[in-house]
Amino acid sequence: MTFSLTVSDEVRALAPGFTHVAIEAHGLVNGPSTDASSALLDDAARRLAVRLDGRAPHEDPHMAAWREVYTAFGSKPSRTRNSAEALAKRALADGGLPRINLLVDLYNAISVAHLIPVGGEDIDRIQGGMRLVRAGGDEEFVTVAGGEEVVEHPDAGEVVWCDELGVTCRRWNWRQGPRTRLTEATVSGIFLLESLAPMPIAEVERAGAELAELLEKFSPGARIEVHAADPVRG
Repeated sequence: MTFSLTVSDEVRALAPGFTHVAIEAHGLVNGPSTDASSALLDDAARRLAVRLDGRAPHEDPHMAAWREVYTAFGSKPSRTRNSAEALAKRALADGGLPRINLLVDLYNAISVAHLIPVGGEDIDRIQGGMRLVRAGGDEEFVTVAGGEEVVEHPDAGEVVWCDELGVTCRRWNWRQGPRTRLTEATVSGIFLLESLAPMPIAEVERAGAELAELLEKFSPGARIEVHAADPVRG
């Protein structure tokens, strides 16, 4: 893997059941949402409804595990939901899932269908590798509020993804910063599927394989490398 992803010992101690699959892709073709990507989102919502079988998203065991971890680092999971739970709620609501752009639609579809947090970052906008750490509280997270760029700081102990310039995603996978988002100009991306026990590692890897297949289908000729789940749970 040419792109560096590291998980700190402090995060591993907080969530020993954490694992992730990373997909590095170069030569991607992005653009506006299409009828095909929209159909994938609609199908993902149907798959989610079957999976939940009448339950609310937070009642799924995997989502319950994420709520426990969020509570452990000081977040209120009913207010700051992990990305998969937040998307699942939208998928089941009348308005359905948002259409963002082609690449984001693809990974959102996988997130909803498998009920697993999935994120995508533009490699060309990341400085150095990415690290999953517990914040000290003085790191910078640049976001937009009211149409203006603002700088926030994570809470001390909060789990964040960061690079050399600052925080790229707050509260593990709750809110991504605009600096590294996948845009219609993106040609290289890193896609991260994150899970906790009790989700089987095999399911995380199936979700990763499905996303890799979609990336290959929608970006013919792209160079795609899938990295198996890490770490292996005991």
